[in-house]
Amino acid sequence: MSVYHAGSRTVQDRVGVRGQADHVGRAVGDTLKPVAAAFLELQPLLVLGAADPVGGGVWASPVSGAPGFVRATSPRRISVAGGVAPADPLARALTAEGVPVGTIALDPRTRRRMRLNGRARPTPRGLAIEADQVFSNCPKYLQKRKSYETVADRAPGKPQRGDELTVEQQEFVSRADTFFLATVHADGADVSHRGGNPGFVRAASPRELSWRDYPGNSMFLTLGNLAADPRAGLLFLDWTTGTVLQLTGEARMEFGADGERRVRFTVGEVVETEAAVPLRWSAPEYSPANPDPAG
Repeated sequence: MSVYHAGSRTVQDRVGVRGQADHVGRAVGDTLKPVAAAFLELQPLLVLGAADPVGGGVWASPVSGAPGFVRATSPRRISVAGGVAPADPLARALTAEGVPVGTIALDPRTRRRMRLNGRARPTPRGLAIEADQVFSNCPKYLQKRKSYETVADRAPGKPQRGDELTVEQQEFVSRADTFFLATVHADGADVSHRGGNPGFVRAASPRELSWRDYPGNSMFLTLGNLAADPRAGLLFLDWTTGTVLQLTGEARMEFGADGERRVRFTVGEVVETEAAVPLRWSAPEYSPANPDPAG
């Protein structure tokens, strides 16, 4: 599979970074090197992204477990013990064979992250994912959290669903320093990380969010997907309480006269689940690369 499709190429050409994207794209492979496999086995959290084949919405969902719950079983395959929770919006999609799925493992302790995109199938223990793309990203805009603890007696609440953000959920978004963004294209799915100082995501109304697209690695996988298919899923995580806020809807890019890129997301459905992730992380040290959100 080619690293880039027409959507990514369109954005790269508009920004004028096709040559840089080709250089960076050479680091994308379809196998897990030993260092990548070792990194995955140390992580207590994985984020998955896919489209629900029935409802059509794209969702980003968290999966957590003791380190080792994600592991490489071959150079091109990983297993994920447990899988998503039964009440998760992606649970139905991941019961099928060969579902296109994106994954991202992010380690706040080291400010490292890696992405693996491929095809998922259910297994008796959870999920198996066959890799199409494997690559790492730089630590830019990734907040450092020095440690975490597992809260053994934390029990997930009942998912609360709606078609717009409550006032409290808008405040949740405005406090966020990190979120995960799932997108899709004709041949697959992808999950990326977005980070910044609190306030970098703005809730303009109960049905619309927006954020600046900060300069990155010039690949434009996410914006390229949105250029081809506007469906998107957002995942916000409270790193202390484990509450997750999942949104599905559509996103569009806007290019300002000064070259600034902004993404506007229209909410289609909201799912909030208290205590969904049994991890409590330490307070963040914000990335020195984070721009002033008021800028």
